[in-house]
Amino acid sequence: MFFTRNKIPAHILVNRVDAMGDVILALPVCGLIKKHFPECKVSFLGRAYTKSVALASIHVDAFINADDWAHMTHDQIRILLRENKVDTVIHLLPDKPTIIACKKAGIRIRVGAINKIIYWLNCNRLVFVSRKKSRLSEAQLNIKLLSALNIKERPDRNGLYKYYGFTRLPQLEELNKIILDPHKINLIIHPLSNKNAKEWGLHNFSALVNLIDKDRFKIFITGSEKEKKILTSWLLQHKNEVTDLTGTLDMDQLIAFIAAADGLIASSTGPVHVAAAAGINTLGLYENRWVKRGERWGPIGKKADFLECVHQDMDSITPAMVNERISKWKPEPRST
Repeated sequence: MFFTRNKIPAHILVNRVDAMGDVILALPVCGLIKKHFPECKVSFLGRAYTKSVALASIHVDAFINADDWAHMTHDQIRILLRENKVDTVIHLLPDKPTIIACKKAGIRIRVGAINKIIYWLNCNRLVFVSRKKSRLSEAQLNIKLLSALNIKERPDRNGLYKYYGFTRLPQLEELNKIILDPHKINLIIHPLSNKNAKEWGLHNFSALVNLIDKDRFKIFITGSEKEKKILTSWLLQHKNEVTDLTGTLDMDQLIAFIAAADGLIASSTGPVHVAAAAGINTLGLYENRWVKRGERWGPIGKKADFLECVHQDMDSITPAMVNERISKWKPEPRST
């Protein structure tokens, strides 16, 4: 055993310095650590803009901003980690600068996958994790690394959502709360993905908006300030059918608004994973290219599902197919 009864880790750093959705899919790692080592402190090392996402999980005790490390020496990072008494790091991504920094900081246990040279050179606990042809989700692949800590539990895809702990949510501001319709299904459409994934196309979203029963659904459009500029003319086409929230929500309010809504539709992008983790109705739209498929990157939640295109043709997912799926959705229970 790497950890005996007398050598349980005291402070584990989970390293995932990429996008919002990737951070969400890393949260079950934190949940399982807390289940097996309830007294252990868990810190998340991530990019600045994912801080709100990571700290929305009750399994994350602290957030360390990896963006700050770019302006710090290895000695400064070592002092930071030693002051926080980090004794273990789990690297979920082969990010060279953070992996090297953790070794130079002298973290006692450093966990990585066995199939990357960067891990061989800088980690002292190596675990076999093959992502290339795996049928597992990204969250399940992340969990495999916990075997280095003698955590052998492997939840199936349908049980992963229990380990998000995504309940420490920001407070929704009143101006955003009052626009939700208590008598309808409040549906968020997040049409763009910052080019992180193959998109369904605004023509398909237009057709979908036209199909959706407005007596049952109130439709909101979300997106970043940058995406708002791209969507301007499209939004004008649907100004009487949708409520435009693009560019108006910071990360805290985006998380809070998604959690307060009843459903969300998006491609492979962060908000689809936030919705799934928050437990609302979620539908992801995915290509079927092996490394981007829904089986690997799709939303995981009690009410989450995805559709995959055929032969890389996103138009093979028709608006009628999407409308049929969401027509079965019901409003989330409301607190009085």
